[in-house]
Amino acid sequence: MTDQQPPDRTAELEARIASLERGRWRTTVDEGRSGIETAFWATVHTIFPEEARKHLKVAGREQLLAARVYLDRWIARLDEEEKEAEAVRPHEKIEVE
Repeated sequence: MTDQQPPDRTAELEARIASLERGRWRTTVDEGRSGIETAFWATVHTIFPEEARKHLKVAGREQLLAARVYLDRWIARLDEEEKEAEAVRPHEKIEVE
């Protein structure tokens, strides 16, 4: 028999988990994502099945397309107002010597 104690497996596993969590947090921050954002998407992937996530992605795209239409129309109105204002504005003729 030997006098050596077996290693504390729980402490070793906890240290490894803590190391992995630190690495994951740092990776997400380096990629431009916050820990909250990473946790949110992990939750979404846990709660929603794949098919539901596909529908949510398509719905999000549709919302962005709707916003694009709204912004394009707003820009067109601003352009029209600017053209109308230029047409109404009298022009002065300035002679340069």
